[in-house]
Amino acid sequence: MKLWTDRGYPIIISCAKELSRWTEIEVLNMGYRPIEVTENTVVVRGAMRDVMKLNLHLRTAHRVLVPLLRTTCRNIKDLYEATRSIDWENLIEADGYFSVSSIVHNYTIRDTRIPSLYTKDAIADRMREMCQRRPDSGGENRGAAVFVYWERDEAIIYLDTSGEPLSKRGYRMIPGSAPMQETLAAACIMALRWDGKTPFVSPMCGSGTPAIEAAMVAMNKAPGLLKGHFAFQSIKGYSSIIPGESAPRVAPRQYVGASPEQIWKELVMDAAAAEKKEGIPPIIATDISPEAVDNAHSNAIAAGVAQFITFKACDFADTPVPESDASPRGVVFFNPEYGIRLGTFEELAPVYERIGTFMNEKCSGYTGGLITGNPDLARLVNLYYKTRVPFFNGPIDCRLFVYPGCELKGQNVK
Repeated sequence: MKLWTDRGYPIIISCAKELSRWTEIEVLNMGYRPIEVTENTVVVRGAMRDVMKLNLHLRTAHRVLVPLLRTTCRNIKDLYEATRSIDWENLIEADGYFSVSSIVHNYTIRDTRIPSLYTKDAIADRMREMCQRRPDSGGENRGAAVFVYWERDEAIIYLDTSGEPLSKRGYRMIPGSAPMQETLAAACIMALRWDGKTPFVSPMCGSGTPAIEAAMVAMNKAPGLLKGHFAFQSIKGYSSIIPGESAPRVAPRQYVGASPEQIWKELVMDAAAAEKKEGIPPIIATDISPEAVDNAHSNAIAAGVAQFITFKACDFADTPVPESDASPRGVVFFNPEYGIRLGTFEELAPVYERIGTFMNEKCSGYTGGLITGNPDLARLVNLYYKTRVPFFNGPIDCRLFVYPGCELKGQNVK
């Protein structure tokens, strides 16, 4: 595949379970038409500039993948031979570095590390044969990246253009206990229909992820601006000039005689210029732990959004709730302990009851959101919910309860 000059090929956007519907909305808003959506992927068609743009702007996705080969694969020898058949000498610098990750569900494989090792060997052997030398490889998130998905007797070998997953924005320097993944926080914000124009309140903020993601939405800050390296930057030809007759058409400019590196710099400049620095609504983040608040503030500084978030160490019931004339007035979002990784039902039951009381008494007119993996605890909130949105927080099956107006059950809900 001539990655930099081909005008169109499938681009597979992978995401965590239950996030693909939100990634689909993102790509639609970016002007793409999905050609397939599965539980874990959204597929669009595009070219080099689209690969870069998706990596830069997507908030709910994990990886942007370009398929190189789909093949029947019954055993590890088949995987080696299939991998070696790909023209890696046109994709990876002989003096560079690459890493391999994989997801494998095949009955012949007992050690899930083996497919990645055989893939590395096949690439190295091909490069040594074609170039008389081979690139280094390992588990570091630098250089080029390859991803293998092997399900039963079919394997797909991808060029992973993201490298380190997009969910790792790079700002969470101090994660805290049981942190919420950035992509999940972004999807919850989308599910709560927050538009970045009204207050966003995050009691029990923990490491600050929901508040930081909300600030990035309000600023229109592309999450990819925080990352230091994408794997596509290590693909062979990244710094080479693209011949004029093969240059992709990029509205409103035609890149003739440009390199992918130059095009990437233009995309980054455009994204930075589109950021908002004024008119950001109040964003409040509180936690009963002063240490958690300090950590969340440090993470917000790393994300470049600290000036737009008000942090306070206090019990969640003392969280300041901004006045607002909008309808809804804003969003209040809780990510409490579920009684699975932290806490017990007996310890958490009164907490969930107090959350319901706080939202009803202090957040009337706000859209309330609470994500939990414990439906029994959720019932104790005792608020009318309009929807229960399915999500997975790691392996935990969760629901985001959406409370319009934060009204008690049985009250008239407008």
